[in-house]
Amino acid sequence: MTSSVTTPDRRRWFALAIVMTAAFMDLVDVTIVNIAIPSIQRDEGATFGQIQWITAGYALAFAAGLITGGRLGDIYGRKRLFLIGIAGFTLASALCGFAVNPEMLVASRILQGGMAAMMVPQVLSIVHATFPAHERGKVFGLFGMIVGLGAVSGPLLGALLTEGNLFGLEWRPIFLINLPVGIVGLLLGRAFISESKAPRALKLDLGGVVLVTLGLLLLLYPLTRGRELGWPLWGHLMMASSVLVFAALVAYEKYKTRRDGSPLVELSLFKVKSFAAGIAVQTVFGVALGIFFLVWTLYMQVGLGWTALRAGLTGVPFSVAVSAAAGISVQKLVPRFGRKVLQAGALSMMSGLLLYIWEAGHYGAAITSWQMALPLLVMGIGMGLIVAPLTDAVLSEVPKEHAGSASGLINTVQQMGTALGLGLVSVAFFGTIGDHLAPAAIGPAFVDAFRNSLWWVVCVLGSIFVLMFALPRKPAQHIEGGGDQDAAPSEAAGPVEKATELV
Repeated sequence: MTSSVTTPDRRRWFALAIVMTAAFMDLVDVTIVNIAIPSIQRDEGATFGQIQWITAGYALAFAAGLITGGRLGDIYGRKRLFLIGIAGFTLASALCGFAVNPEMLVASRILQGGMAAMMVPQVLSIVHATFPAHERGKVFGLFGMIVGLGAVSGPLLGALLTEGNLFGLEWRPIFLINLPVGIVGLLLGRAFISESKAPRALKLDLGGVVLVTLGLLLLLYPLTRGRELGWPLWGHLMMASSVLVFAALVAYEKYKTRRDGSPLVELSLFKVKSFAAGIAVQTVFGVALGIFFLVWTLYMQVGLGWTALRAGLTGVPFSVAVSAAAGISVQKLVPRFGRKVLQAGALSMMSGLLLYIWEAGHYGAAITSWQMALPLLVMGIGMGLIVAPLTDAVLSEVPKEHAGSASGLINTVQQMGTALGLGLVSVAFFGTIGDHLAPAAIGPAFVDAFRNSLWWVVCVLGSIFVLMFALPRKPAQHIEGGGDQDAAPSEAAGPVEKATELV
């Protein structure tokens, strides 16, 4: 079978720049709000519960809609869903920026998360459908660089915009900055992104949409808000119920596959070893990131009493290291060393964390930004060696017709893992801090809690290192002779995947 397109579209690099900008916009928006929370609370008079929903509402809507958003792209066109998503995200950003009360801000954030769930899965789908296999290493390297920049740019940009108080708008520019970016992305996306969708006529699985959304909400809502609410009994019951809902989802999706071949979640993807193993690693990696980034921010801003700007600048070595390592990992290292690159990344992150644990204990609350630079640099190199090759490995053997569904699943399990990590912060971090601390005791208590949390992250990364043995030795496109075999999906993927593909 031959591919339907023999010469790649020359516009693909413009399309890549557009979708990567949208991905960066989403990554920044997840973290930028945390820095501005004190300003929002002062300006809007928001209650603690409303403040929680400003952050949790976005995360819940985003996670719950990712799988559905990915499948909608397969059915109705990835370009179409991307443009709808970026237009809705831009509109929701405007509503956030011009919110007249906390209730409007919460509602706008939920809308923003839902629109991001339409937009983000199409990024990897468009890449998968637009670029031939031999070019994807370079593309995923660039994607890893964007992830690295987004990880730290959010807090730094949030600090600059909030402390700068542009035009006396306080916190509002953190949302309004999305408007020109979104409008330009929308206009250029229409011109340069090529449309792609599943080659056969899939139908939207409404039953699957209901079950997957319900299951994710039952799991993620108590994980997101459990600590603030004191882990009530109903939260544990919700999480237990989510297991039953997911079991019902699996049974229903098997039925849908037999009935009309249009399930929301393509279960046959899990027969592809690289995808199944990569999804497991992605989930656990999300746990590590969920714990680290929250406790790191609390440690610097509350425990050490640093300003948001100083905390953001401290993270620059980490961001630079992630970007640099991600840029070379897929293109230069993975073709030669395969999954050993990811395992080296896990070991590097563990080494950086151990160094950070030692420094935090040795210097205490007197630690400086430059003393943190080395452990952050080592950790950043490790993360860069994981994040880009992992995406490459997960998607390397996925048929293009299911790129949207696979992309939605990748993003969803990452969100699930991050939410679980945030839930574990109550044990790893707050579990070691007393309820009523004297001002002089805050610094030492946060230092101890930070070190304890990092030990948790070290243990999680150790489990990731072991899980990585289940990954293929090398992603399919890096095996000699496997460069552009997109038209010949894996035999394990089942008969549905053998349909004619469309770039």
